[in-house]
Amino acid sequence: MTNEERIAILEQKVKILQMFYASALADSVVRYGNEGILEKITGQKKAEQMKTGSSLAERLGIAEPKQSFIKIQEIYGCANWVCTETEGGFEAVCTACMLCAISKKMGQFSPCRIYCLSPLEAVLKAVAPGSEFSVTQTLWDSDRCKAVVKLS
Repeated sequence: MTNEERIAILEQKVKILQMFYASALADSVVRYGNEGILEKITGQKKAEQMKTGSSLAERLGIAEPKQSFIKIQEIYGCANWVCTETEGGFEAVCTACMLCAISKKMGQFSPCRIYCLSPLEAVLKAVAPGSEFSVTQTLWDSDRCKAVVKLS
């Protein structure tokens, strides 16, 4: 077997694992939603994520704000974030997300905050403590996710 064939097999395995991971997250959102505790769990997880954002950033090698979107995208293979400079910061736009697509097929509960946006915000604020993070659109309700980041 050639190195190219080995790499192709490994890449295929990674994509399969990413899909199974996204499916497991989507399943948990459905279960939390069906039990009526999704909002409560989302709030608890956000609080935890904000406390652990710096350690996640360090483990992922994220040192700059835009990297929070790009590195997480590279690792989890779920969303296609593109960052564009703006006055005082940047916008991050995503037009495709495996987790959101799977969740839409499974039920009526959005995974966006609990498993994507809150962790992104936590990592971003860990590397840029004075930053402001706001979400103006999500793929759950729109044709894109859009996060606006103001850097101080």
